[in-house]
Amino acid sequence: MAQKGGAERYAKYVNPQWVRLLDLLGMNVRYERCIGAELFPSTGGRILDFLSGFCVYNVGHNHPAIIAALKDELDKNGPLMLQSHVPELAGLVAERLCGLAGGSLARVFFTSSGSEGVETAIKFSRAYTKRNAILYCDGAFHGLTCGALSLMGDPFWKEGFGPMLQDTEAIPFNDLEALEKKLSSKKYASFIVEPIQSEGGIKLPEGDYLREAQRLCRRHGTLFVLDEVQTGMYRTGSFLAGQHYGAEPDMVILAKAMSGGLVPVGAVLMTQGICDSVYSSLKRAIIHASTFGENALAMRVVLATLDVLEGERLGEKSVTLGNALRQRIGEVLAPYEMFKEVRGLGMLSGIEWQSPKRLTLKVPFELFKRIHPGMFGQILVMHLFHEKEILTQICGNHFMMLKVAPPLIATPEQLDYFVRSIAETAEMIHTSGRFWADAIEMMGHAVTTGSI
Repeated sequence: MAQKGGAERYAKYVNPQWVRLLDLLGMNVRYERCIGAELFPSTGGRILDFLSGFCVYNVGHNHPAIIAALKDELDKNGPLMLQSHVPELAGLVAERLCGLAGGSLARVFFTSSGSEGVETAIKFSRAYTKRNAILYCDGAFHGLTCGALSLMGDPFWKEGFGPMLQDTEAIPFNDLEALEKKLSSKKYASFIVEPIQSEGGIKLPEGDYLREAQRLCRRHGTLFVLDEVQTGMYRTGSFLAGQHYGAEPDMVILAKAMSGGLVPVGAVLMTQGICDSVYSSLKRAIIHASTFGENALAMRVVLATLDVLEGERLGEKSVTLGNALRQRIGEVLAPYEMFKEVRGLGMLSGIEWQSPKRLTLKVPFELFKRIHPGMFGQILVMHLFHEKEILTQICGNHFMMLKVAPPLIATPEQLDYFVRSIAETAEMIHTSGRFWADAIEMMGHAVTTGSI
């Protein structure tokens, strides 16, 4: 278990409800080491990480080459964050990112997070187009700052935080007719969309959706912006998920996996014209800035992370292993009625579950669903963690979708173990009362402690 004193202080001074939730799930574990795709608790044993910090650890935990680059930069005792000089490393990183992204992306603004990148995209698209309205998709997850929340439809994330940005509207993902109808008003500065909706349930674009969306945006003077915070950095095989579909966006938002999980960093790639519309004169050279965005530690580890991703050919590995993983998951889960589908791209996959028809399963399932729609998914996550020593999670906006996103350096043996484990878990769900008994026990504890 987590170190008692540390957990108590965290609960007292940071977020007591997070500690309560982890305690309820039995996942309040103290980790001593994290290497590659493996997490080592202080109590012994090993946990396989099939979540990757929500796609942060594409190169695995604590990659030695990236740690070495970080140490080397620290040993230089150089200017990490002077704020009054030209950070040359940022230029090197920007050049490399633009080269990998291709198309007309020629400038970069550096941030410390994906949410900050979304805020940047909102501001820059308004500056460039002289329009205020922003279009987004139902089921999107763009971040938790107020601007990013304004581009998310689920009221759960917004409740209690007051009014969001005006002039933001949602349309269904994969619906070109709805997109064209909105864009024809010519009031939208940008259409901000995830090429694959990760938290929305690993929803992939259908057919030529992204290319047609791009064409419609260009026709109506709206910027086409891809949020690649979870899907970028070779997670789906190519550098950007949008490249699979031939998309050439006006802006791309990156973060999470950029620095191997060691230093917070993000980036917004854009055309030269968009950048120039913001930094349009000498006095506007500082009109939009981020204190930590171009710091030397972040820039150095981004370069090292790109070296690892490319040198170890992790994009190619993502495609090969991801395709095989989904095929095998589909095969072993096909006999079970609660299994609906497995889908994804590269090493970003999701296993979708559905309501059972058999009465002995339907009764407890519906009971738990009425208490909380995410109950089944959380029991599944809890079971995998305790019984199989696998860390994963359900999608934030789709409680029946189990996210499967291991580091790109995961071995075939580790993937095999996951397939066996999910098959054994499905067997337990369908044939044993133990899974449902665990759910009842957790539900009772939650009610007793006032957690729900």
